[in-house]
Amino acid sequence: MNYSATIAQQLNLGTRQVEKTIELLEQGATVPFIARYRKEVTGSLNEVQITAIRDLLLKLKEIDKRRAAILASIAEQGKLTPELEKQIGEATTMTELEDLYLPYKPKRRTRATMAVERGLEPLANELQKQYSCDVTAMAGKYVNEEKGVKSVEDALAGARDIIAERVSENVQARNKVRNIFRRTAMLSSKVAKDKEEEAGKYESWFDWKENAMRAPSHRILALFRGEEEGLLRVHILPEDDEAVYETLERQFVSGRYESSEQVRLAVRDGYKRLLCPSIETEYYNLLKEKADKEAIRVFAENLRQLLLASPLGQKRILAIDPGFRTGCKTVCLDAQGQLLHNETIYPFTSVREERAAIAKLEALVEAFHIEAIAIGNGTAGRETEEVVKRCRFKGKVIAVMVSENGASVYSASEVARKEFPEYDVTVRGAVSIGRRLMDPLSELVKIDPKSIGVGQYQHDVNQTLLQESLNDVVVSCVNSVGVELNTASRELLSYVSGIGPALADKIVDYRNREGAFHSRQELKKVERLGEKAFEQCAGFLRVRESDNPLDHSAVHPERYTLVERMAKDAGTTVDQLMKDKSLREKIDIQRYVSADCGLPTLQDIMKELDKPGLDPRAKFEVFEFDKNVTRIEDVKPGMDLPGIVTNITAFGAFVDIGVHQDGLVHISQLANRRVNDPSEVVHLHQHVRVRVIDVDLRRKRISLSMKLG
Repeated sequence: MNYSATIAQQLNLGTRQVEKTIELLEQGATVPFIARYRKEVTGSLNEVQITAIRDLLLKLKEIDKRRAAILASIAEQGKLTPELEKQIGEATTMTELEDLYLPYKPKRRTRATMAVERGLEPLANELQKQYSCDVTAMAGKYVNEEKGVKSVEDALAGARDIIAERVSENVQARNKVRNIFRRTAMLSSKVAKDKEEEAGKYESWFDWKENAMRAPSHRILALFRGEEEGLLRVHILPEDDEAVYETLERQFVSGRYESSEQVRLAVRDGYKRLLCPSIETEYYNLLKEKADKEAIRVFAENLRQLLLASPLGQKRILAIDPGFRTGCKTVCLDAQGQLLHNETIYPFTSVREERAAIAKLEALVEAFHIEAIAIGNGTAGRETEEVVKRCRFKGKVIAVMVSENGASVYSASEVARKEFPEYDVTVRGAVSIGRRLMDPLSELVKIDPKSIGVGQYQHDVNQTLLQESLNDVVVSCVNSVGVELNTASRELLSYVSGIGPALADKIVDYRNREGAFHSRQELKKVERLGEKAFEQCAGFLRVRESDNPLDHSAVHPERYTLVERMAKDAGTTVDQLMKDKSLREKIDIQRYVSADCGLPTLQDIMKELDKPGLDPRAKFEVFEFDKNVTRIEDVKPGMDLPGIVTNITAFGAFVDIGVHQDGLVHISQLANRRVNDPSEVVHLHQHVRVRVIDVDLRRKRISLSMKLG
C-alpha cells in the first residue's frame, strides 16, 4: 500500500508533505519537534496535522498486518485463488478484509457446519439453483437416520441452515444491509425487566428511540453504560425489517418455485439469526467508536485548557487543604515551591479556635513573607476562604481558590512519596494545591490525566485511545511552554520531546551530582543522551544560568551559528541583538534563506529574538465568588452570579458558583446564537457571569444561562 498517497488523499494534504513527515516520524522525530523545527520539510504542517498523519499511518500498517495474516490463513487452507488474492490486496479497510475472510475464517461448530457434516451441502447447492423440481422428493434422498437426518423436513432445515450462513457471509449482502442500517437504523432503549427503581438515573431513556447515526456522543455513552450495568436494553435496528428482506430476496431469490421458497425462508433466517446480529454489533461498535472519539476530543481539549491555565508564577505561597472536623492542613512554600513549614489549624471547631487560626495565618504570612494564599476548593473551601478574608495582613496578599481535582491521587502516589517521604498525604496534598497556583502545568503532569476530573464518561471510552490522546496533549502543552532545565521535575522532563522517563531520571541524577546545567551543550554529558535525543529536546529546554542568551530562548542550537552570523553582519553581539529592537529591524531575513532554512524558520527565530522564551499562557487574574452565596440553598432563580468554568462537555459547560455543586449551562444557554461546540464559546477556568434559571434542591441540580443580555 502506498501510505503517503492514501494518507494525503484522506487528510487532503500534499503527497510530498506526507512523505517527508513519515520519513521524519520513522527516523524517530517527535510531533512537537517536527511542527516547530522542520517547517520547511513538511510545508509548515501543524501538530494536529502531523498527529493525524502518524495515527493514520499506524492504522494502515495494522490493516496491512491483518491482510498478510488473512492471506496466509486462506493459503494454508488451499483456498486462495488469484481473484480472491486480488480482492484482499485491494481492500482498504479492516471491514472489507474481514468480510472477504469471513467464509474462510475458522469458526466454532454452527448449524450450517453440522448440516454439512450430515451430508446436506449438495441439497443446499441444488436448492440454490432454484429450478422447477419436486423439493420433497429431492430432499428425501438425503434422509439418513445414521447421520441424524430423520425426515425430509430435517434435510430441508439443514440445507436452509447452510444457505442462511452463505447469505450472512456474502460480501454484497453485508454491504447492502450496512447501507440500510446507515440510512434507517434507530437507536432504542427500554428499561430492563424489574429494574425501574434501580435504574432511576436512566429514567429519561426507559422508552427511547432516535436515529442512530444522528445520536449525540454523550447520549450514546449514557445508553451503553446503562446496558453495561444491566439497567437498560439497547438495540440498533432498522425500523422496517421488510425493507431488508426485500433487498436480500432480490439478490438471492429468483423464480417462484418450491426451491425458491426454501431459499426465501433461508434468506429471512440468515438475516434474522446471523446477519442482523452481526451488523447490529458492527454498528454498536461504530457508534461506540464515534462516541469515544468525541468524548476523548472534549476531554483532551479540556485537559489542554487546564494545563495551559494561567500561572501565578514564582511567588511565596501559603496553601491550605481545608477540612471541617480534621482541620485545615496549612503549608508554606518558597518561590520555587519547596516546603518550608507545615501545621494544622482548626477554624471550625469553636470561636476560640477560629481566632487562634486567624492569628496563626497572620503570623505565618509575616514570618514566611507570603505573597499569595491557595485554598483547595473542596469540602470547607468557601468557609476557609471566609476565614482568610477576616485576617488582617500587613501587606497585600491575594487569596485564590484552587481546584483540588486529582490532588488526593498525587498525594498517595509514588511520585509524592519520593518527593516527601517524611510527610503524610495531607501535607503532600496541600503542597500540590500551592504548587498548582504557581504553575498548573508543572504540577499537573505528576498526575494521571484521567484523574484530573475534566472529562465525561472517561471510564466508558476506549482506555488505550484515551491514554494516547491525553498523553499527546500533555506532550504538546509541555513543549509549547518550554521547560526550565535546572528546576524541572523528573515528571515534567519526561514529557519533553525526545526525553522520556529513563532519560529524565538520568538528567536529574546528573543535576543532583554535578549541580546546575550551565548550557544546553552540557546536556550531551548526560549518560545515554545522544545526538538524536539532543536534537529532539534541546530547543524545548531553557537554561537560565547559561551565558549564551540563546539558551534562554526557543531558538534551536542547530541555528545558533545562523543567529551569530546575523549579529556579526549587523556589527553587534547576539546579546545586544536580542536587547535592541532597532538592530533587529534592520535585518533582511531573505538574505539568510538557504536550502535547509526557509522563511518559516527565520520568522520563528526573529520572534524568539524579540521575546525569548515567551510563555504562551495568559496572564493570571484573581477571581472572587459572590460573598452572599455559599450554599445551594442561597441560590435563587434570576440571580446573576460570577462563576468559573470547571468542565466542558458536548452538551454544555459546568460552572462553579461557589456552593460546592457545579451548575450546568446547557449548550442552548451558552450564547444568543446557535452553538455547535461549547468550546467555541467557553474555555476551562474561564471567569464568567451566569444567570440562575432553576434550582432543584432534591437532586442538587442548578440550571444556569450565559444569555445575560
